[in-house]
Amino acid sequence: MIAILNRDLALAFRAGGGFGLGLAFFLIFATLVPLGIGPDTGQLSGIAAGTLWLGALLACLLSLDRLFQLDWEDGTLDLIATAPVPLEGVVLMKALAHWLTTGLPLVLLAPVLGILLNLPGAAMPWLLASLAIGTPALSAIGAFGAALTVGLKRGGLLLSLLVLPLYVPTLIFGALAVTRAVTGQDALSPLLYTAGITLGALALLPFAAAAALRVNLR
Repeated sequence: MIAILNRDLALAFRAGGGFGLGLAFFLIFATLVPLGIGPDTGQLSGIAAGTLWLGALLACLLSLDRLFQLDWEDGTLDLIATAPVPLEGVVLMKALAHWLTTGLPLVLLAPVLGILLNLPGAAMPWLLASLAIGTPALSAIGAFGAALTVGLKRGGLLLSLLVLPLYVPTLIFGALAVTRAVTGQDALSPLLYTAGITLGALALLPFAAAAALRVNLR
């Protein structure tokens, strides 16, 4: 399992492996919003939570098609499926590698972009907490979608259509936690809902993704 994780991390850090693509998109997205909205700091503060969460969601979506597609093309996925390791664990390791190379950097960059969007300092810990708790769910859901579409031509578009509706609950509760922190309301409840979604996704979706991979490998 650790070897699979290390391999996916090494591939992500290679040129063209996808590392940095999500960060660049996240940075550009969050930078363009103030240019389009205008210099009204009150308005920027009101949309900061939703903007950062939407940017993180779309950034995670960019590299999902690489989770299994490269292994499918070179035959590695067939070897992994016949190896004496649980396919569910393989899916979990690939989702973890995706989070470490995409989700975690987004979490670390978010406070800087929060300052750019005039997010109050009191809401920064909630932004970090919501992204740190919610982005693993994005990777797990994305792994499930990638398993469903592996081997399909132009599967990236279908993957986006499948995954985006499943991302909505995480987006709603993650952004709501930060928005409530900005307005001084209770932010713990939506944060707990976000944590529940993440735990549910990590517990169930590796099994669903492994089943989808077995069907596609027949």
